[in-house]
Amino acid sequence: MNPKKRNMMLNLAAILVLILFLVYANRNLGSYNIRVLNLCAIYAILGMSLNLINGITGLFSLGHAGFMAVGAYATALLTMPPAVKEQNFFLEPIVPILANITLPFPVAITIGGFFAAFVAFIIGAPVLRLRGDYLAIATLGFSEIIRIVITNTQSITNGALGLKSIPGTTNLWWSYGIALLTLYLMFAIVNSSYGKAFKSIREDEIAAESMGISLFKHKVLAFVIGAFFAGVGGGLLASLQGAINPLMFRFILTFNVVLVVVLGGMGSMTGSVISAFIVTSGLETLRVLDEAINIGPIQMAGIPGLRMVVFSTMLMIVVIFFQRGLMGTNELSWNRLFQFFEKRFSKKGVSSK
Repeated sequence: MNPKKRNMMLNLAAILVLILFLVYANRNLGSYNIRVLNLCAIYAILGMSLNLINGITGLFSLGHAGFMAVGAYATALLTMPPAVKEQNFFLEPIVPILANITLPFPVAITIGGFFAAFVAFIIGAPVLRLRGDYLAIATLGFSEIIRIVITNTQSITNGALGLKSIPGTTNLWWSYGIALLTLYLMFAIVNSSYGKAFKSIREDEIAAESMGISLFKHKVLAFVIGAFFAGVGGGLLASLQGAINPLMFRFILTFNVVLVVVLGGMGSMTGSVISAFIVTSGLETLRVLDEAINIGPIQMAGIPGLRMVVFSTMLMIVVIFFQRGLMGTNELSWNRLFQFFEKRFSKKGVSSK
């Protein structure tokens, strides 16, 4: 069979298996497990969006929390009914232009992504001329500026009080559907001429520029695309949480996304997806370490924060043995899986003889 046709059929089969799993999860899993699955998909979207900037293009950005905040607030304000907005904005009335607007969730989350991309474009114009640690510090600073602006614009974002009673539209279908779409678009971008330009900038900026690649144009493009999907991820998170405030979008949120990217492999989109599931589900599974544990007649008191110590130790071990992440710059593909199993079976055949 033609490899392309075979891979297409396997992709369709994998999507069908995912759909069946989501149907099963919706019918049989509790709200807590469904919430964890939603968070896994959202962090996969955020990890892929940051990987396009940090892993594929080689920029060191730490401003993802700011773009998530823009997308989250835009999505929340555009989906909340007027009565709910009136209840939230009791200290100072909301600006009239936003008071009576209520849009469908897909439209609102798309607009939230475009708002985040617009903010990234404004930030990227001066910041992306920097390199390395200077770029990281500048993007981190702008992320904090975005958070402070949100905190002090009472009539638009409700300031430090945040927004509550956000319509809970995010479900497994939305989160996994957008995650699949993001993965497809990321592969399309990376395998396009623009993706090759991004990779050449990552490998050697001087050589890329000498070949006629506009460094500034392509850096801004990668930055804007990554910010768009960060805004979409922020919108999904806001709808899942049901309430947001500026303290949610501190540096620790960016750190969690950076952790997903580094653990999965800088430059591997499928690595970011795998890592998002490992990090999110791992943190939730180890939550039992913070509570009292009964092992037969022995009762051990819970130690708050122990799960983070254990999880950090596990991450250190993984990083020591996989210094380039779980996938490095490689992508998980059907061809790679078939080659892996062929090598394993061929080795077994040789050893048996």
